[in-house]
Amino acid sequence: MVESWSFLDTVEPNFRPLVVIELAKGTKEETIEWFTKRIVDKKANGGAQLLVKPLGTENGEENIYLVGASQLRLLLGAETVGLVKECNDNSMRTFTYSSRKTFKGFAGDNDNFLTIAECQYIIKHELENLRAKEEKMIPGYPQAKLYPGKSIVRRLLTNGILVQIFPLHDGEELKKLRHSWYGRVKVGYQPLDEIRCYFGETIALYFGFLEYFTFALIPMAVIGIPYYVFAWEDYDKYVMFATFNLLWSTVILEVWKRICAIMTYRWGTLLMKRQFEEPRPGFHGVLGINPITGKEEPVYSSIKRQIRIYLVSLPFVCLCLYFSLYVMMIYFDLEQWALDYHEENESTFSSLMLFVPSIIYAVVIEIMNRIYRYAAEFLTSWENHRLESSYQNHLILKVLVFNFLNCFASLFYIAFVLFDMKLLRQSLATLLITSQIINQFAESVFPYWLQKRHKKKMKKRMYSMKTDTDMSLVEQVNLEKEMGTYVGTFDDYLELFLQFGYVSLFSCVYPLAAVFAVLNNITEIYSDALKMCRVYKRPFAEPTANIGVWQLAFETMSVISVVTNCILIGMSPQVNALFPDSKMDLMLTVALVEHLLLAIKFIMAFVIPDKPRDIQIKLAKLEFESLEALKQQVRAPDMHSSEK
Repeated sequence: MVESWSFLDTVEPNFRPLVVIELAKGTKEETIEWFTKRIVDKKANGGAQLLVKPLGTENGEENIYLVGASQLRLLLGAETVGLVKECNDNSMRTFTYSSRKTFKGFAGDNDNFLTIAECQYIIKHELENLRAKEEKMIPGYPQAKLYPGKSIVRRLLTNGILVQIFPLHDGEELKKLRHSWYGRVKVGYQPLDEIRCYFGETIALYFGFLEYFTFALIPMAVIGIPYYVFAWEDYDKYVMFATFNLLWSTVILEVWKRICAIMTYRWGTLLMKRQFEEPRPGFHGVLGINPITGKEEPVYSSIKRQIRIYLVSLPFVCLCLYFSLYVMMIYFDLEQWALDYHEENESTFSSLMLFVPSIIYAVVIEIMNRIYRYAAEFLTSWENHRLESSYQNHLILKVLVFNFLNCFASLFYIAFVLFDMKLLRQSLATLLITSQIINQFAESVFPYWLQKRHKKKMKKRMYSMKTDTDMSLVEQVNLEKEMGTYVGTFDDYLELFLQFGYVSLFSCVYPLAAVFAVLNNITEIYSDALKMCRVYKRPFAEPTANIGVWQLAFETMSVISVVTNCILIGMSPQVNALFPDSKMDLMLTVALVEHLLLAIKFIMAFVIPDKPRDIQIKLAKLEFESLEALKQQVRAPDMHSSEK
């Protein structure tokens, strides 16, 4: 591959803009000249060897630049990032430029060999890997210090010189995707392969999981409707429903692993080898040498990080949890007040007042969750984690612990302290429905309204957008750069995680929980598709092989659901009637059943393979071929020396 770079030129007759770079207004000319030179410079000189051109000099667009790349450059970049593509023999292999003709779909012009998302991901990778060489600072900005190996783009961002980098939408492809995705109401599967080609694997995998989870909820919803109609107050009957719930929550997560493996193998990300993870953008410290890579990079004491985690972050999280419990007790005081008011008046208005405390509490929960999220992000960033994966894991742990307690603590208190199944049913229904309405409004309706309002201010551009006529490149860039930024799938997975908790933990008390979850998810698919295509800037693709730490989070929730449902079963009059004389025998029996069910759950997780048999064979075959190729490379020098 090294030899191939020498044949690569930075001149491309048919320039295709893929990525937009927006610099701050008034950025100094010497800074712009230096930065653009580094982008187009040869790889041997420390450049990215990409194509760049200004958007224009009229109407204030002199600070916006378009970045593209020649087809040869993109193919060499595909080898650098380790993209996996399908070969002519239907196997999946890591792409190499030297063996390009053995890959399926590679033609002479090879314009469609790489997806748009892959091309933009390659450009993003190359821009982020622009490193300082001998420069001590950003030209024109002495305060923006550089050192050998420092990411130039990250330094420009942190100093406010670079405003944003985002990939451009493709009008024609987006129009086709919108039509097949949400352009018409239909009963069917989402075009996940098309979503993956346009937005990348991470977003496609989220929509795949959302679709799968919605279908998985249907059996619970189908069983829940007649259960709700015919056995509403007969709590003896929820034993069977709770038992089915336990098996259901285990099976759907294990089956998802198999479906995920099938999709990611087809997309090539199951085989992608992650390179050594580099420091995250916000990581800072004293310049030192990485003992593994030998590169210069910031070094920060792990002891200082642990002190920040255990002496600051942990006490803060505990304080927030205490505050959440304090708010919960205020909610129960309001519930008691509403109940007393209803007993005194017994009117239609007083009946409606019974639901007011739960609605207020549900709104307060959502507000607290969002405020805490910002605090958790600040704390996790302040802890100064070196790797992005470590940062995400600590952030997710903080958010999940608080959200779990904040959303479910009142339900546990009602179920296992107050033993009030009627209030539990009412609270569960109110929390679930209210949170779904708030999330739909906050994540889709409100941003869409803001975007429409912005478009109305841009009358001609708005008209072009609404009628799907061709829009000039300048208009398109100016419209997209003002759109909101999609921050990732974190909030989307968190919403599904909490929904899974409402359904699996206490749904035997409120069987319609799965019904409302299905209805919400159907609208969620369309609203999320709308916001991806019309509300937010196009996000960069991120290759991924699974849903990451969220799989563990869902599995942990399913384990907790085993415990809660077993206790609910033990509290039922039907089971209590079997132990009229000894509550200790009842407790021991419930504990025994809980342990048996957990054992069955873990046995099922072990028996059901994470990957289908054919995928396992293909992966084993590729590993065998890799070992054989390595043996041939080792033997070749030995044979050559023996011949001499």
